[in-house]
Amino acid sequence: MVPMEGKRPDGPPFGERPPSRWRGSRALVTGATGFIGSHLVRRLTGMGAEVHAVSRRPRDAEYGEVWHVADLRDPRATAGLFDSARPDVVVHLASEVNGARNVETVLLTMENNLTTTVNLLSAASGAPDVRMLLTGSSEEPRPGNDHTPAPSPYAMAKWAASGYAELFHRLWSVPYTILRPTMVYGPGQRDTTKLVPYVTLSLLRGEEPALTSGAKLADWVYVGDVVNAFVAAYETDRAVGRCFDIGTGVGTSVRDTVELLFSIVGGPARPRFGSVSDRPMDVRQTADPGPAAEVLGWRPEVGLEEGLKRTVAWYADR
Repeated sequence: MVPMEGKRPDGPPFGERPPSRWRGSRALVTGATGFIGSHLVRRLTGMGAEVHAVSRRPRDAEYGEVWHVADLRDPRATAGLFDSARPDVVVHLASEVNGARNVETVLLTMENNLTTTVNLLSAASGAPDVRMLLTGSSEEPRPGNDHTPAPSPYAMAKWAASGYAELFHRLWSVPYTILRPTMVYGPGQRDTTKLVPYVTLSLLRGEEPALTSGAKLADWVYVGDVVNAFVAAYETDRAVGRCFDIGTGVGTSVRDTVELLFSIVGGPARPRFGSVSDRPMDVRQTADPGPAAEVLGWRPEVGLEEGLKRTVAWYADR
């Protein structure tokens, strides 16, 4: 079982009191088995929401959530899910997170990121006042990266999904908010190919992680802070029809991040920079956190060094 962010493994609960809009609400969370989703499910059930989660196969409840089986790529199954869950709010986290630059990922990311979003928006258009909280990509064209064109099929699918959300809002009054997290990290990240868990586990095992040059800048945001942003987005109607960057606004190179991890873990193994080719067409992912602070009242709370210490401790315990 993964300890989630309703209560930090090494700290107090987030927030002083549950937001009243969540308490008693019916919340449908897609991607509830994923990194952010599993943290969010625990957080929302602890706040008094009736949480409905969806998967393509049966699941057992861990925190009192209700599981539904549906394939969101199927419009009829998605409509049936709305009939069963009758949500007040949908948090759409299900995604094919694949930044590869090859043609094979085009259809994969389109079906799992664009089609699923359109199916959910279509179902919401026939339901009364369902708030849609959608997950965008920091690689979408946006003010924070000078509207740089999407560099991957994944980012393109997310950008198209954002456009459809705006269309559904204009034509059929579907209330949506899009949150665009930057590089999310923290305890319980099960995809150990991602940089932070990969490097952490390699160093803990005494192995030398094989890395790129490390020149890429990333805006690292702690998973608990991302959960806080989704919670805040449902609390205000001022967020409807808006997109928000969710990050710290601080860019830290991959090399500096890995060196920080090395200083925390220690041991004989050294990172091998330059042993893997840099990925082409990477774009700046640094967030502009100002609008989220102004509209949502959200600010990141956990700095990179502290967040990495918590993450390393979680993996070391296991």
